[in-house]
Amino acid sequence: MYFLQRLTTLLSVGFCLLGLSDAWTNPIRNPSGSDPFMVYTGGYYYLLTTTWTDVEISRATTVAGLESATKKSVYTTTTSTRCCNVWSPEVHFLGDNWYIYYTAGDSADLDGQRINVLKGLSAPSARGSTPWDDYTYVGQMTDEWSIDASVLRFNDYGNWLMFSCFHGVTYQSLCIQKLSSSYTTLTGDIYVISQPTESFETNGTPVNEAPAALYFGGVTYISYAASYCWTPYYCIGLLTWDGSTDPSDASAWSKHDGCVFSSANGNYGTGSNGFFQSPDASQTWLVYHATSNSAGACDDTRYTMVQLLGEHSDGSPNFGSPVAFTHAYSEPSGE
Repeated sequence: MYFLQRLTTLLSVGFCLLGLSDAWTNPIRNPSGSDPFMVYTGGYYYLLTTTWTDVEISRATTVAGLESATKKSVYTTTTSTRCCNVWSPEVHFLGDNWYIYYTAGDSADLDGQRINVLKGLSAPSARGSTPWDDYTYVGQMTDEWSIDASVLRFNDYGNWLMFSCFHGVTYQSLCIQKLSSSYTTLTGDIYVISQPTESFETNGTPVNEAPAALYFGGVTYISYAASYCWTPYYCIGLLTWDGSTDPSDASAWSKHDGCVFSSANGNYGTGSNGFFQSPDASQTWLVYHATSNSAGACDDTRYTMVQLLGEHSDGSPNFGSPVAFTHAYSEPSGE
């Protein structure tokens, strides 16, 4: 009997260990994990974060693999107006190519921050281009101060670029402008769709930045970072589109009352996020940065975290709370 009990125990432990072989814990990049963006395509997860000096991309066949994945530098320059303070790169597939939108400026201060764009070099007709492509610099997309570019798509209203700007307003706000058919230039006016007017958006200094599109349950949302990053109150806010009004009209967007995701479990300043789909598209995952500094941080000590996005009973996204480093996740569905 003792032998059988021991055998059963050993087998149980073995199966548990086998089950954990596909598990991973956060963070997946530490340090240098600020402003993360992820996408899954062609059997790989791709991760981009702020490097301050160049545009880099890494890839792995599993989320766990990203922690040790090799980084590939796809663009760097010594041009003084865009050499430095390289932030928030994102890679998006539009038309037949991959494009990387990112922020850069000069070394003197942050007044020169502007959105720039790179284009993948693979021949579109080959349909072989991936985010692991070689890229060429196309240009600066606006003369206005602008950071944290991301793409917002609509069936009836086309493709837009979202970013943080000061266009006609006092504080950093969320702005959108129409993408041209080339996806490398902007057309029409800049529209301000959200300003930092609520109390949860004004800690340290009023800020709305780092917008990210979320298409969830048939509804279009924009998540964004609220408040100043050098505070522990830097968090994620959420806008909801009404489903019909022109998205350039601020009235088309309703703002959630308070943060939908904020500091917890030793993770502070949990803003600047993105979303990606599991390989079988049955799950939506949240990628974001945080810091262990209880006062908040805007520097390279921030790390990249990934966790599953949940769903409320009404079908809206449930962000939950930042998980502890000890929380083990299985790989996304479909691997």
